[in-house]
Amino acid sequence: MKGKMRIPKFPSINWKLLLTVFIIIILVIVVVKTVPKFFSGNDEVAFVVVEGEDIPEKIQQIMPRYRMLERALAVKIDDVVYVVVTRGEKLTAGYTVAIESMRLTTENDETKLVVNAVFGDPKPDELVAQVITYPYVVAKTNLEELPQKISLEVRYQE
Repeated sequence: MKGKMRIPKFPSINWKLLLTVFIIIILVIVVVKTVPKFFSGNDEVAFVVVEGEDIPEKIQQIMPRYRMLERALAVKIDDVVYVVVTRGEKLTAGYTVAIESMRLTTENDETKLVVNAVFGDPKPDELVAQVITYPYVVAKTNLEELPQKISLEVRYQE
């Protein structure tokens, strides 16, 4: 043997088989990620926050009944469904409420609207007005009918 090294032969690759396996793996991943969304019964609800003079007068009239409570409620006015989220009575300014998302679910043949809200509290060292406030937010939705139930899920802002 003179100092020559032999390069080992690698087996030939069946490119068609490799490509087929790769495509099958990709298809399985896509199916696993998308199919549960079709059967989960969760539908995102589109909404736009309305403020000030854009809030319907009927909502402004019923607000005194609900402003003391921390809840979500839905109101249908002129074929438009509005969602109102209230924080209740607060002894100072600086409290906020915002709607993060809404989704429709079906439980026991009942339509349920789940409202995800973000509540903000004033920082302990923050200077705020010493006045009673009733934070709330009103949103106009794309719903056609009122849901049978409504649920409020709250996340506190840090």
